[in-house]
Amino acid sequence: MSPADYDGLDGVALASLLRSGEISPFELMSIAVKLAEERAMPFNALCCQRFEESLKIAKKAQLTGPFGALPFLLKDSGLPSRRLPSSMGSRLFRDTPFSFDSTLVERFEAAGLLGFARTTVPELCMAPTTEAVVYGGPTLNPWDPTRSSGGSSGGAAVAVALGVVPIAHGSDGGGSIRIPASCCGVFGLKPSRGLLPMGPARGEGWGGLATDGVLTRTVRDTAAVLDAITGADPGAPYAAPATPASYLANLDTPFDRPLRVAKWVSPWNDIIVDPDCLAAVDMAARLLRQNGHEVVDVKAPEIDFDAFVDALIKVVASNAVVSVDTLVSGKRIDHWERLLEPAILDAYHFGKTLYATDYVAAIARFHQISRVMEQYMRGFDLVLTPTLTQLPVKLGTLSMNDDFRTFRLKAARYTLFLAIINASGQPAASVPLYWNAQGIPVGIQLIGHFGAEDTILRASAELERTSSWFKRYFQLSSGD
Repeated sequence: MSPADYDGLDGVALASLLRSGEISPFELMSIAVKLAEERAMPFNALCCQRFEESLKIAKKAQLTGPFGALPFLLKDSGLPSRRLPSSMGSRLFRDTPFSFDSTLVERFEAAGLLGFARTTVPELCMAPTTEAVVYGGPTLNPWDPTRSSGGSSGGAAVAVALGVVPIAHGSDGGGSIRIPASCCGVFGLKPSRGLLPMGPARGEGWGGLATDGVLTRTVRDTAAVLDAITGADPGAPYAAPATPASYLANLDTPFDRPLRVAKWVSPWNDIIVDPDCLAAVDMAARLLRQNGHEVVDVKAPEIDFDAFVDALIKVVASNAVVSVDTLVSGKRIDHWERLLEPAILDAYHFGKTLYATDYVAAIARFHQISRVMEQYMRGFDLVLTPTLTQLPVKLGTLSMNDDFRTFRLKAARYTLFLAIINASGQPAASVPLYWNAQGIPVGIQLIGHFGAEDTILRASAELERTSSWFKRYFQLSSGD
């Protein structure tokens, strides 16, 4: 198999070739490593590479699960893996080893997803752009290297867009799957709270905002991964509703009635949305209508956006304190503070000033948004929004040299439609339907009811069949 052949296939198709014996795990891993070196490394998308070790593992690999032994990448998010240490985008946490595998890593491996490196992130995964100092420079957007790849799953989105792997791990605590999916033109689904395991070391992330997931080139790859990894682990504090027998098998099943889709046309605080982002939403609405669905222009629900952002800042800063103190307990601050970027160090100091009542009130604010969104979506199956309010920002626009609050306020305007869905716990996907006249990808977001991943995936698959975005990726590999 040539790299060009590999480029033209998604994970489901490659797994089929593995099962038929037309290709071996070693051959696939050899191609993935070659492409990682030739494509991903120049864009600064990978870290913690275990290329030689992974080639040896692939040479002896037995096919397992739906993907056999497919090359795969873990995000540098601190998800425990005995094979792959993690820096979490930070000099302070550089190459932290793990003595155990997380439940999710165990499920990835049982599904036949063979990790061979990690993907780059911003420090502690706390930014919508991937420009961490620890990696020696920013992670570049393959469509325009002067622009951000998004964050915090920036490296994952770049690797998938470039065809290094068809599927990569991501996580999303405020848009961190959907932001880079939009910036890099790939498909990214944030699952419902509690759908995927977070154990055994923790039960939630960022007060229930965060969840893991994957970024893919095709909708069916995401569906196939979800079939393999969903379900709460023992002792989990949250559980999503029951899942269908197979997301993948349902993708081609027509809806038994037209969907009713709310299209948000008025953002909070009168924040300006770029015309290209609005054009992407208009295109999505047109395609949904062509597929027989009803799209209704409506106002966004009444939410105190400023109060929500304040709550988000407090919860994230509190988590920065816990993460840092776990590592530096008993050490003098002048021995480690220079290892944190300015915004994160400021988050740590701000978090130290907060009271328990601040945290409790912030969580209550998130829960209120869950109630508002569920009430709002009565009568609608999906909500359609832009993923971002702007095109992928130029590198350096969202700088970690700001104080943390200023940094987060800028980020909140950019990711206006995203973090509230982390608060509500609903599933949402960024779908790569649109590229502007300059060839920059612009995602649209589909939000579903809690536990309704199936509806998002089936609607996204319809859009994929209508728009056929997969052919866009060949522009990157061919250099056109």
